[in-house]
Amino acid sequence: MITNKQTLPLSVETTADLQQKHLQALIERYTKRTNKSKQMTQAYRSVLADPRVPEWFDASVKEMCYLIISQQAQGSRFWDIDGNEYIDIIMGFGSNLLGHNPPFVKEAIQEQLEKGFSLGPQSEYAGEVAELISELTGMERVAFSNTGTEAVMTAIRLARSQTKRNKIAIFTNSYHGHADGVLVESLGLKLPKVLEKLGGNILTSRINSLAFPASRGIPYSVSKNVLMLEYGNPESLNIIKANQGKLAAVVVEPIQTSKPNLQPKEFLHQLRQLTQKSGIALIFDEMVTGFRLHQGGAQAWFGVEADIAAYGKVVGGGMPIGIIAGKRAYLDRIDGGMWDYGDASSPQVEKTFFAGTHCKHPLAIAASRAVLKYLKNQGPSLQEQLNQRTSQFVERLNIYFEANKLPIQMANFGSFFGPVFTEDAVSSKSFVMGFELLRYHLFDKGILLRGEGGGFLSTAHTDEDINSIFKAMKDSITELQEAGFFHIL
Repeated sequence: MITNKQTLPLSVETTADLQQKHLQALIERYTKRTNKSKQMTQAYRSVLADPRVPEWFDASVKEMCYLIISQQAQGSRFWDIDGNEYIDIIMGFGSNLLGHNPPFVKEAIQEQLEKGFSLGPQSEYAGEVAELISELTGMERVAFSNTGTEAVMTAIRLARSQTKRNKIAIFTNSYHGHADGVLVESLGLKLPKVLEKLGGNILTSRINSLAFPASRGIPYSVSKNVLMLEYGNPESLNIIKANQGKLAAVVVEPIQTSKPNLQPKEFLHQLRQLTQKSGIALIFDEMVTGFRLHQGGAQAWFGVEADIAAYGKVVGGGMPIGIIAGKRAYLDRIDGGMWDYGDASSPQVEKTFFAGTHCKHPLAIAASRAVLKYLKNQGPSLQEQLNQRTSQFVERLNIYFEANKLPIQMANFGSFFGPVFTEDAVSSKSFVMGFELLRYHLFDKGILLRGEGGGFLSTAHTDEDINSIFKAMKDSITELQEAGFFHIL
């Protein structure tokens, strides 16, 4: 009698054994190197509810499923509690354009610490920071919140207040924070290509525009006021036009971190024309692109003027901050609009509700003031040079991927870069597993990157850092290929 094992090709058995041996060696090496991070994660799991820890959970790599715990950071690097040094390309999820702990930001925070950080009175530099933001972005008025989620929530509320409409439109694969009103998704129906050619894609787009809660705990009633559209698809403009009397706003992540290769300039210009004509507020979520792509963010990059923009990350220099900036017609809804002392003027605009105990926190405002003054003094060349260095790095990676026949390309917008996969790669178990392990290989070699394989370069990253990242990427892929991963079957 022939067993099932005997009927399998020898090469398959060998590859499986090789992969398992490689995985076990990696787990042993990695967990030994980062032992204190693992122990501390286990010690506090019962009390610390942290969504990022199980984000990459998979049974096969369970023993490596924990965050590296940072103890110190400076420039392009940080050190974990085991004493390991890393080149960081997570960079505060895009917050640290100027690297960790820039001396002038640290000095500004220390100076404010000496003064104290009282909440209630107006922050000393709030007006100056608002003026700097207005100057660099071209936005007329500015308000402060604590996070990007709050900034987007407020922007949408201002749009609804001004337009007297309830519906908003957002695009698939975008991320606008964790408020219920934007945590929605599409059915994602796909038609066979034959039916698409017959015009079925129009019907599919209409069905997919219906939104559904993207997570447990979000009422379906919230999603009824949201349209889900495909970014860059001309049919999305037709759906907006069909709903123009109901839409308060279209919320856009101008370049999606999940799809960095999608940069539809013409679509954005058409969207601006349509929303302007229809009295719909165009909201740019510039949490990532703001002050990183260009001093004026994605609006300056694409030549599109939004009605409201939400900023954060880079502005705070590592401190938590959210910013709502925009045209007076919308921002006046926060405080009633302009008025003067010494005359009969008074707030004339009907307000909507906005508040927050820690908005304009003196430490965050002090850090933002230091960052904005630095960016202003450096001028546009800071972003231009960093963007160019990132493009050169991405091109170098792509030449390597192509030479090794890997079904992946890196794409970048400004100094952010991320992977773009072929359909064959996504459907290949060997490739997907290899890419998941690549993350741990890079961690093990002292490179900290975003979970999906991308990251941010900062002005603190040196040529030596970039060469080290490239070498670690090459060496890791070679090791994984020799173990039987990254093969498209």
